[in-house]
Amino acid sequence: MATAMVLLRGAASAPGGRRLSLVVLEAEKKLASHQTGNNSGVIHSGLYYKPGSLKATLCVEGRRAMYEFCREHGVRHECCGKVVVATREAELPALDELERRGKANGLVGIKRLSAAELKEHEPHLAGIAGLHVPETGIVNYAEVTAAYAEVVRELGGEVWTEAAVRAVHRLPAGGLVVETTRGRVEAGGLVNCAGLQSDRVARLCSATPGVKIVPFRGEYYTLRPERSSLVRNLIYPVPDPRFPFLGVHFTRMIGGGVEAGPNAVLALARHGYRRTSFSLRDSYDTGTYVGFWRMARRHWLTGFGELHRSFSKRAFLSALRRLIPELELSDLSPGGAGVRAQALDPTGALVDDFRIVQGDRMVHVLNAPSPAATASISIGRHIAKLAAEQLGLKHEPSAAV
Repeated sequence: MATAMVLLRGAASAPGGRRLSLVVLEAEKKLASHQTGNNSGVIHSGLYYKPGSLKATLCVEGRRAMYEFCREHGVRHECCGKVVVATREAELPALDELERRGKANGLVGIKRLSAAELKEHEPHLAGIAGLHVPETGIVNYAEVTAAYAEVVRELGGEVWTEAAVRAVHRLPAGGLVVETTRGRVEAGGLVNCAGLQSDRVARLCSATPGVKIVPFRGEYYTLRPERSSLVRNLIYPVPDPRFPFLGVHFTRMIGGGVEAGPNAVLALARHGYRRTSFSLRDSYDTGTYVGFWRMARRHWLTGFGELHRSFSKRAFLSALRRLIPELELSDLSPGGAGVRAQALDPTGALVDDFRIVQGDRMVHVLNAPSPAATASISIGRHIAKLAAEQLGLKHEPSAAV
């Protein structure tokens, strides 16, 4: 079941001097098969998040650590900057709030832009005001993940693929046994970072997650190569503050080309990358959850608009043309899609901040949407500290990376 789980072995003897070892369990044939490998590849600055929140703190720390990691390990990346654009007067208060949050989160390079100044950064852009955020960058997170795996192996750990978790048992002496499709593993503790399956894994571990993962598919178009010059770097709209989604935007990719998207449409399967994807179990889980219906009652109109954009290329184009008016239907080619693991609580609230909870010898990561890829190193350090406390170990920050 688990997309990813980290097992901590050797915990009982670690205080006596033996090094703690790791086993990473990956359900798929290759790493980064889901959220990590299907996102837009942005290194987020920390602009959007409420100052003092776990998201804000870990994103800012994680962005710095990500750039350093990529430099040290030869991972392709670029700190190219982005602009956030207001296209209507009604968006100006939200733009003001973004500027305030960015400065509170330590973005020293952030700059307010007039309509004319926006054109200097992105000549084809339409907007009445904006922000330039130079700390934002681009990378391929599948390449980052491969580099992470090499670090784990170099430190004596193991990475198992095609090792879906089927059961978790406690040993009388206090350890754990994890049953996988590749066999069983004994460990002193575990970290559940299973993304789209994280709530189910928590329940396998006899934990009460308190949230339900509801999948939202994000679909992309790509610009025809001869029209990629319409976008220099990254262009974002002012997001709707009611939702933890950033709106359709333009992203120059580290491997070349420009992506446009994503939307955010309810998926009928947790791994539902196509409109026709359907899982009876996943749909039943969503449809029988009271929190989903409470959310749907509040936001059905927005959801209908996202669904319309999913089936109508022209509607998708209309949203994009708010930012770049000269874009034509023929400029867009179908791209890929990703599925976001969005935690929803029983009140119907889309959980905005990271949600990491502890259990006996366990740490469960139950909500880690964007900017989790950017913040992955700082999230890892935070989890390592929690895991060390759970297992009675001395926490060494340098080893957490």
